[in-house]
This record gives sequence, structure tokens and C-alpha cells, in this order.
Amino acid sequence: MEERTRVAVDAMGGDNAPGEIVKGAVEALNKSEKIQVFLVGQEEVVKKELAAYSYDKERLTVVNATEVIETGEPPVHAIRRKKDSSIVVGEKLVREGKADAFVSAGSTGAVLVGGQLVVGRIRGIDRTPIATLIPTTKGVSLLIDSGANVDARSSHLIQFARMGSLYMEHVMGLKAPRVAIVNVGVEEEKGNALVKETYPLLKECQDINFIGSVEAREIPNGYADVIVCEAFTGNVILKLYEGTAGALVGMIKESMMSSFRSKLGALLVKPALKKTLKKLDASEYGGAPLLGLNGLVVKTHGSSKAKEICNSILQCIAFKEQRITEKFESIL
Repeated sequence: MEERTRVAVDAMGGDNAPGEIVKGAVEALNKSEKIQVFLVGQEEVVKKELAAYSYDKERLTVVNATEVIETGEPPVHAIRRKKDSSIVVGEKLVREGKADAFVSAGSTGAVLVGGQLVVGRIRGIDRTPIATLIPTTKGVSLLIDSGANVDARSSHLIQFARMGSLYMEHVMGLKAPRVAIVNVGVEEEKGNALVKETYPLLKECQDINFIGSVEAREIPNGYADVIVCEAFTGNVILKLYEGTAGALVGMIKESMMSSFRSKLGALLVKPALKKTLKKLDASEYGGAPLLGLNGLVVKTHGSSKAKEICNSILQCIAFKEQRITEKFESIL
């Protein structure tokens, strides 16, 4: 029998826990025979939610964790104090080799700190970035770093570029993915001190397909497959992306309902429009992996519902099957 991907899921993390988390885990089990799930959380609460669903009980285990880390808690303090929280217990399963991945919609800070302190970094990795898939006119691009390291050095960005390139090649199936650094212009001499220092170093990397700078306006057009930056810039890009997508969808819906004629037109274009708007839906792409750890940790939106949780779990299959962690170790 084919080896399954074992995913620990934080059942208590996020705005819609545990209901939507449990629902998403069950949907993932029912969609793929390759998945085995550990639902980590308060046992009685989780089992009560599970009672409403039909699923392969041999592939789902509830792992009791009595504590919950709230969003507002200081991350380092919470990880060290709440040893029996769903985040710490779930990440310990990865560290001990009992799970291949950990998925959480809980506190971003706690998931990141836990990844560093509990799971641990791969030897040779200086910083672990968050890698987020964002929609473009040509498919998706990987934004790295989108939230973990607001201050970074050129050596960190080089590692981000190499890890991002490997991820897009082996998980997303892109041959020689195009790597670009975020800049205020395409000329090599432009940019702040960090970009000016990093640009020539990226040009020297023989194991990536570096194509130069990318301006923010070209990101939605799919100019690059891997978009490299420090997390301050990356998070601003990501939040603007999400806000613009939400505003655009709202404006389209409002205009289509503005008159009788527009409503008739909406009926005609609905199938094509629905397909297009689906590409702007973040839940279609799952969560954002924290790259460079001794195991896979995936952070999903705090507002995630079942669909995004399901997709976040399923994306762990390719990460394991392609042995991404081992590839990171070999090149870094």
C-alpha cells in the first residue's frame, strides 16, 4: 500500500475553530486516500464535532491537547508556557517524526515561534520564510517572504530565492521557475541598500533562473514565478493583493445588480465570471508553508473555513512525495 502523508491539524486555532477545521479535515480524508490526519485539540470538543460526519476512522486520530494559544498572547511566552497547547503538541508530532506536516489557522506568531523552537530549522538555514501562493494572469506565483522576517540580510534573501525556486519546481511542477526580486524599477542600479546588495548575488546563483527586478504592478501579470523580498515588503504586497481582490469582487457584484439590464447580462456571463473569480479566491491555494524547517509547517488564514483547511492538508502530499525538506538540506 502507498505510504500516506500524515498531517497534524490544529483543531483549536482560528476564528472558525473547531467546527470549520474539523469539517475541512474530514473533507481532505474523503478526497484523498493518501492522507492520514491527527486532529490536535481538546478531545471532547473535537469528538463532538466529528460525530456529525462520515469518514474513514482508521485514518483519523484525535490527539488531546488541553490548552489553546489565543491570538493576542505574546508568541514566545505562549509557546514556552503552554506546553499542552494544540500548536505545541501538533508541532511536536512533526519534530518526533510521528507526523509529516502541521497545519494551523491559529496565532501566526505562535506558529512561527513554535516552528523555530519546537520543529527546528534545517542546518544551514539562517531564517525561515513564509511562502504564499498568489494568483496571477498566468497561474500562481510564490511570494517569499510574506510575513516571517521583517528585517533580513542579503544572505537571507539568497536562501529564500533558492528555497522558493525548489518549491515551485518540485511542488508546483514548474521547470526552471523565474525568480525576481521586488524593486522600485527594473534597472539594476535602483532600489534600497538591501536590494542593491542582493541583486548581484542573485545573478551569481547558478542554481536559480534569476530574471532581475520585478515592480509591484507586474506581479499580478505573472512576470515572475518566485517573488523575493523581506517580510515587511512581502506582507504589504500580500495584504494589498487580498484587499484589492475583495474590493474588485464586491464592485463587480454591485454593478451587476444595479439595474434590470445588468442583471440579465449577469445571467449570461455568470459561468465565465464564476470561473475567473475563483482564481482570486485565496482558499483555492491552501495555506502558506514555513520553509526551511525540519518538517513542514503550514499557516492558513485565521479566518479559514473548511475549503482552505482541506486544501492546506492536501498540499502537504506533494511536499512529502517530492522530499522537499531533503532537497533543502542538500543545497543549503
